[in-house]
Amino acid sequence: MARYTGPKHKLARREGVNILDKPANSLLRRLNVPPGLHGHKRHRRLSEYGQQLREKQKAKAMYGILEKQFRRMIDTVSSKKGDTGELLIALLETRLDNVVYRLGFAKTRFMARQLVSHGHVLVNGKKISIPSYQVMAGDVVALSGKMQKNPQVLTLFEEQLAVLPFLKKEGAAGKLVRMPKRDDVEVPFSTQQIIEYYSR
Repeated sequence: MARYTGPKHKLARREGVNILDKPANSLLRRLNVPPGLHGHKRHRRLSEYGQQLREKQKAKAMYGILEKQFRRMIDTVSSKKGDTGELLIALLETRLDNVVYRLGFAKTRFMARQLVSHGHVLVNGKKISIPSYQVMAGDVVALSGKMQKNPQVLTLFEEQLAVLPFLKKEGAAGKLVRMPKRDDVEVPFSTQQIIEYYSR
């Protein structure tokens, strides 16, 4: 499947927020300046449609999803009962590449996606190489034995970062305890505006 392979910082600057899950550094200090030769000259006020479009683009860039796949997600959550915005966040957060990232097995979502694509991630003991695979409550996600010896991954294990409330981590394995809720994660986009964009 196609995916964005260009400069990641350009995406962050285009949206004006840190969607790279990296601490602010010299490259991210220019978040308030859009990319391009004349980026600093652009100060147009966005229309309602423009604001909704930007919120959608933020979500897609943050999770590394293309339009067709994102549209399918919106159609899925719109057909279910409950808070559509919360259901959308739950669907995004339970993608396999995102769960690998949230468990601290990868430094970024892009790295997590690569781990999954290269077959280094097991779900309930079975190798899964599809980044968009939906992890269900109770599923156990683990790294392969080979990847557990990787120096970069070992460094991440030493950091022992706290995991989100809907996840439980034990060594090189983690479990999705329950489906994520809106209060569990902070996202830099408005789910309400995204839903409004697609309901036009």
